[in-house]
Amino acid sequence: MKFIADFHIHSKYSRATSPDMNIKTLSEYAKLKGISLLGTGDFTHYLWLEELKNTLKDSGNGLFEYNGVNFMLTGEVSSIYSKNGKVRKIHNVIFVPSFDIADKINSTLSGYGNIAYDGRPIIGIDAKDLAEILFGISKDICLVPGHIWTPWFSLFGSKSGFDSIEECFEEYSKDIYALETGLSSDPAMNWQWSGLDRFSLISNSDSHSPQKIGREANVFDTEMSYKAILDVLKKKDKNKFLYTIEFFPEEGKYHYDGHRACDVRFSPEETRKNKNICPVCKKPLTIGVMNRVAELADRPQGFVPENSIPFKRMVPLSEIIGDVLGVGDASKAVNSEYMAIVPRLGTELEVLTEVGEDRLLKELPLKIAKAIINVRNGNVNILPGFDGEYGTIKILEEKDSAGEKQLDLF
Repeated sequence: MKFIADFHIHSKYSRATSPDMNIKTLSEYAKLKGISLLGTGDFTHYLWLEELKNTLKDSGNGLFEYNGVNFMLTGEVSSIYSKNGKVRKIHNVIFVPSFDIADKINSTLSGYGNIAYDGRPIIGIDAKDLAEILFGISKDICLVPGHIWTPWFSLFGSKSGFDSIEECFEEYSKDIYALETGLSSDPAMNWQWSGLDRFSLISNSDSHSPQKIGREANVFDTEMSYKAILDVLKKKDKNKFLYTIEFFPEEGKYHYDGHRACDVRFSPEETRKNKNICPVCKKPLTIGVMNRVAELADRPQGFVPENSIPFKRMVPLSEIIGDVLGVGDASKAVNSEYMAIVPRLGTELEVLTEVGEDRLLKELPLKIAKAIINVRNGNVNILPGFDGEYGTIKILEEKDSAGEKQLDLF
């Protein structure tokens, strides 16, 4: 069974999230997007967990169902602690197959911090100790380090991370088999480091609003069950884990280095020339994902490991329409055009990645059809994101791109 999964989202109980992040609305958007399996996010929050228990139907296979959409119990935990003389801030995403296991996790973690104050709680516990607790509760739990390259809160982040997974998780590294690449990196960037070869690289939206789910996702061809999905990730089975759907990493909030407050946006080369110092405020720059990947890489750009899972880059359909119309992606004009396309031509992700070019050109407004095709071909210009600010993307028209070089991998 082929399906698309987005495991990492947040609920209305997380900070800076839409009040529409409820199961009913999420299921409606999942159908528009073409997502068959959605993580619940935030199962550590007692109010959200109660809502999940009252809303979702147990499918008997480690997953749950509502309105024809499958859900997996997931949550994100922020660990802030000191290790090896440095403050560490690590985000981990947790997958569980039952409410019973979720309850046991919540009962245990409540002893390490106030897990009720936010959907993504902060606890003062070493990530290695978190792994020990989780795997002690159940071997069916899956622990996935989240958005592993972002500067402030991640496994390899420049500000608070580690230089290897073993340094962070020690003896429990062997029990971790999937990593989330985050919006500011894609698999091709991660392939530059041989230390990541054994892991399944997954991509998720980390969405705070229903409109953003599926902006990154995973495409599987396997049985729709918790065990089957985890088996695919453990084995890194290319026949069943077909590909990931990716942002252009330049569009992510931490791709380049810089200082947002000083309006300083630097490539890694510019950062080196300035010796990692902001020329405006004279303080250290926030080192972004591209620079940090290069620091740990032991392979050249463009290297493709033998066992790698493919990926497809895309731009969300609302952003494409907004670019064509010259308006914001949340405008009424964009929504009207979006609903005229989806589901008439298929789900959003089908339109972006699978519907044939001939059909796009025949059935869509010409400029929108050409824009989708240009995105598929990487024919875009992006001012890279930096220090918490998203990159800005411009989809090139044919007259613009005639003499342009197609966007490189990086």
